Amino acid sequence: MREQAVLLLRRGVPNRDVAEHFGIPRGTVGWWRHEDRKRRGESYVQPTECPKCTGRPLDRPAYAYLLGLYLGDGHIISKPKQHHLSVFCDAAYSGLVDAAEQAMRTVMPQPHISRRTRGGCVEIKSHTWHWVCLFPQHGPGKKHERRIALEPWQQEIVDAHPWEFIRGLIHSDGCRITNWTVRNGKRYEYPRYFFTNKSDDIIRLFTRTLDGVGVQWKQANTRNVSIARKGSVALMDAHVGPKY
Repeated sequence: MREQAVLLLRRGVPNRDVAEHFGIPRGTVGWWRHEDRKRRGESYVQPTECPKCTGRPLDRPAYAYLLGLYLGDGHIISKPKQHHLSVFCDAAYSGLVDAAEQAMRTVMPQPHISRRTRGGCVEIKSHTWHWVCLFPQHGPGKKHERRIALEPWQQEIVDAHPWEFIRGLIHSDGCRITNWTVRNGKRYEYPRYFFTNKSDDIIRLFTRTLDGVGVQWKQANTRNVSIARKGSVALMDAHVGPKY
């Protein structure tokens, strides 16, 4: 069985398909492939579709959205044997979870993507160290404890697709709520958007992009940005909308 499996692997059949064909664990097939390469003196270079490393065109709208998600509720693990991008989404919003996963697949189609639900959140993980090529903001420590600035090529994408970037930030660290007040004995309700983040740099990126699309905002405090004017809320509803 091992000899037959190795022959298939040499022909380019993926580990997954070989494991399913013989009904054996994928890890076993991977070990057989590793031992075969070692025996033949073949060095292994992991394939990649990283746009920065291969020149493959980058889906710019999907990247702008994913950049917003990453700056809000994402992080990258980059260790010798562990490399992945994680984005955390509220498990109550299945559409948001699907949108985040689709953005990862669109930007970087090849890596394996997995989901893990814990504590009311869904962690979406895409496994490749090449995410550090696309998110140079990666670094040690928490994002709000270090400087966050976009590279010129990232800013160019955000300028070209500002609403996707705004939508990613709102879907990660923002919300659309309904406020109410009482005037002359009557209750009035009105919608409002909020964005909350501990990083002054990320808040500046958010508000600067809002300025660029004509959305009026107000900084309620050091961590919160409010969008309440009727025309601006209408713009946000047209391009962002509530989480779903």
